[in-house]
Amino acid sequence: MRAIVLATVMSLPAMSLSGAAFAAGDNTFTAPTTTQTTKECTGAQVWDEKKRKCVDAKDSALDADTLYDAVRELAYAGRLKDAQMVLAAMPDQSEGRVLTYWGFTARKLGQPGEANAYYQRAIATDPDNLLARSYMGQGFVEEGKLGLALAQWKEIRARGGTGSWPEVSLYKALQSGQTSSY
Repeated sequence: MRAIVLATVMSLPAMSLSGAAFAAGDNTFTAPTTTQTTKECTGAQVWDEKKRKCVDAKDSALDADTLYDAVRELAYAGRLKDAQMVLAAMPDQSEGRVLTYWGFTARKLGQPGEANAYYQRAIATDPDNLLARSYMGQGFVEEGKLGLALAQWKEIRARGGTGSWPEVSLYKALQSGQTSSY
């Protein structure tokens, strides 16, 4: 089976990836901007630009987008437990991007079953959640389940994601066996 999947991936047209830096996030090829959140804040603290200091994510008046950006930055910096603490402060725990990042952090912490449960919930909420599909597929690559990973890659393309970060990052993982390490 592995040989068939690898042959399928290798027969796909090569993608031009020159100069692209891949980062966790909706559909961006650039890394998150480093802010005071990763420079100065600890644990579940997030930089509050208005107050010019670190604040507890749960007790702050920060909006969901600011918290999400902090989660993305913390995950990229490898501070996965801190990212999870900020995720816990998100107001809508059933939102697709929150579920996707719960899955991402669980996968990176070595909990593939928990990660897949989050990804499946994210996809059930929004079948076009290409990021959840890509991260799930990358998890399948890590587990050696290349057929399942290829199926997610095909779903991403079928849902209009050709050339997007989710599609390209999963394609690279299928080709190389190496997933994004944030």
